[in-house]
Amino acid sequence: TEDVEACFQQACALVQAGCEVIRLAAPNVAAARALGALRKRLQQAHMQVPLVADIHFLPQAAMEAVLHVDKVRVNPGNYADKKKFAVKEYSDADYQGELQRLYEAFSPLVKRCQELGKALRIGTNHGSLSDRILNRYGDTPFGMVESALEFVRIARAHGFHELVLSFKASNPKVMIAAYRLAVERMQAEGMNYPLHLGVTEAGDGLDGRIKSAIGIGTLLAEGIGDTVRVSLTEDP
Repeated sequence: TEDVEACFQQACALVQAGCEVIRLAAPNVAAARALGALRKRLQQAHMQVPLVADIHFLPQAAMEAVLHVDKVRVNPGNYADKKKFAVKEYSDADYQGELQRLYEAFSPLVKRCQELGKALRIGTNHGSLSDRILNRYGDTPFGMVESALEFVRIARAHGFHELVLSFKASNPKVMIAAYRLAVERMQAEGMNYPLHLGVTEAGDGLDGRIKSAIGIGTLLAEGIGDTVRVSLTEDP
């Protein structure tokens, strides 16, 4: 992402191919800052395409990226949690304490997005659920959905609703189950947020594309999904 010119060239190719939104990784503050230079380069070329910053771990990177892009994606499994793979039972009081810690860690980004009119994608990944979620809900579609909803509830507590949700897995069966469950849970809790569909990298080339086609295609056929991302593709 710090190679602004290369990113610009690829963004142009994506737009010309019909792409309507572009996601770039921002794993650190320097990469997040480079998104500002990329945005300027695109504006100079009259390229009007929304940019999404994919934040891996660092809240500081998210707070920088939100200044330059239209949407920031955070992973509930690692945005405010360090994975220790600790086997621990959480009492209800312990769990509430963890949720309060999440509230304090995530709220600054929510408020910044509110101030700037930006969107958030809360993107759960089956392979990076927090220890807290794993110990209470297991490595399950239910755990994936609950992981995202913890963050959604924090955003809603601030009156912030510019949200997109995703529940990606490398196994299409797990991914499909998670999205179906997410729709049920949102309906039960009076929520209605758009869904971003994707199967995370699973095998090489053809294997990954087949899995993406199965996972994304199944859900689209059911009327589920608003944006899509296919892993393991060729150049734009």
